[in-house]
Amino acid sequence: MVKKLKKTTKSGSKQLSDGVHASAQQIWQAGLEAFAKTQQEGEKVLAKLAKKGSNLHKRTRKIAESKVANVSDGLLKLSDNVGKQASSSWDKLEQLIENTVANSLNHFGVSTKKELEALHKRIDSLTKSATGVTKKPAAKKTAGKKAAAKKTVAKKAVAKKAAAKPAAKKSPVKKAPARKAATKKPAARKAAVKTA
Repeated sequence: MVKKLKKTTKSGSKQLSDGVHASAQQIWQAGLEAFAKTQQEGEKVLAKLAKKGSNLHKRTRKIAESKVANVSDGLLKLSDNVGKQASSSWDKLEQLIENTVANSLNHFGVSTKKELEALHKRIDSLTKSATGVTKKPAAKKTAGKKAAAKKTVAKKAVAKKAAAKPAAKKSPVKKAPARKAATKKPAARKAAVKTA
């Protein structure tokens, strides 16, 4: 029996090894076929994936650009608002300082620029009206010349009278008499100081 079993195992193992060998070859051939198909299909799949990736890249880039544009617009508006607020604050501060300085100058009696301009305008208008009054028709000019001549004569007379008076007037301050320190009393000294 042992011999029989050995024969059957030898023949069975040969069949088994042939079966395994045939199966391995089929698997190998199936793998090669799959690899060949994958290569052929892989190029198509790779091209499709590359195309989809490119489209996805374009979409994401557009979305990102629009988001960046929105953010930059928001930041621009925010910076404009901050700039306007800062400008408004500076304007308020300037106005406050100007009002404080104007009040201080007014308190000390210093005229403002507007007041000086108004005064200059008033002086100009008075000057114009005064020059209009002094300009008279030709008939009145001769009368004016005679009146002016009389005024100059009167002025000369006043000047002659003033020249006739003595040029050096005595000063109203009285000089104290020479002091004699030993003979005067303290009360007399006070009186002398008061008169001086």
